Amino acid sequence: VQLQASGGGLVQAGGSLRLSCAASGRMFSINDMGWYRQAPGKQRELVAYITSGGSTNYADSVKGRFTISRDNARNTVYLQMNSLKPEDTAAYYCNAEVVVRGKIYDYWGQGTQVTVSS
Repeated sequence: VQLQASGGGLVQAGGSLRLSCAASGRMFSINDMGWYRQAPGKQRELVAYITSGGSTNYADSVKGRFTISRDNARNTVYLQMNSLKPEDTAAYYCNAEVVVRGKIYDYWGQGTQVTVSS
């Protein structure tokens, strides 16, 4: 199973970006999917996650600005980021809890850089 993330880039404060992450490979189903981020010198932190049923949860720092969604038919999770701030600058990693042959595995994408200039 592979997770391929895309959509990062350089944007001015107040701008928007949309991240995508597609899962591929042999799998039975995907449970939770989420986005994490890691800024230089800081620990990786949860940004948002979405369950297979569509329930969502967000870090307080992004509530009202970011929206996570998923397309189960495409095994893809999205993160719409609006009103971006310089403190949102980080490498963003997608994560998926995948069921393969009855066992649950945790997979990570390769990371996509988001840089917000002031």
